Amino acid sequence: MRKPIIAGNWKMYKTFDEAVEFTEEVRDKIPSEDKVDAVICSPALYLPSLVDIATDTDLAIGAQNMHYENEGAFTGEISPSQLASINVDYVILGHSERREYFNETDEAINKKVRAAISHGIVPIICCGETLEEKEADQTTQKVAGQVKAALEGFSAEEVQHMVIAYEPIWAIGTGKTATAEDANNVCGQIRHTIEELYGKETAESIRIQYGGSVKPENIKELLSKEHIDGALVGGASLEVASFLALLNSI
Repeated sequence: MRKPIIAGNWKMYKTFDEAVEFTEEVRDKIPSEDKVDAVICSPALYLPSLVDIATDTDLAIGAQNMHYENEGAFTGEISPSQLASINVDYVILGHSERREYFNETDEAINKKVRAAISHGIVPIICCGETLEEKEADQTTQKVAGQVKAALEGFSAEEVQHMVIAYEPIWAIGTGKTATAEDANNVCGQIRHTIEELYGKETAESIRIQYGGSVKPENIKELLSKEHIDGALVGGASLEVASFLALLNSI
């Protein structure tokens, strides 16, 4: 059975003091790691401090992005080796906001996934369709294409250690949520794509999250579905009470 994973994506929110206060408050209230993997993906500026606060607890810390090179003249970027050096556990890659606002390509995301895996960082690989693509019945084509591009060149063993996050772009920060049935169907299609590429064992092992206006009120229904193994959460991860409610719903 796949262990659920709830990852909070703070995006560009919280001051340093707010981030520290939040992490100190939740670190000892996380359900057992045997039950759920709990992750906070904070702004990069706060990562070293939050990793220290979360050490020896069941809370994992992740980054929201990284470059694929280990070092170089890339002003403002953060490398996988730098993240690994402070014991970051996860990194979000290919989020729709990165693709849309910062012109990230499938090729760049594939390189980032390779860099994460090579440094022992678990990539949370995002995929999802726009409203226009959804209305044109292009969801399966779009999502499968993104997944195939992100995983190109990896072995089945490597893929089993990744996380896929299905985030329909039309549901991110809009208050709109895919129905649990629709979300499960797309996550099932993702699993089918992985089975075609790597076989049934790998497809059954990889964890697939849903993201898009997830909150305590809808998390149980989403996680009751066969192919949904957790959630990548935005707004509901910014408050202690709602983040803990998400974790305790499992």
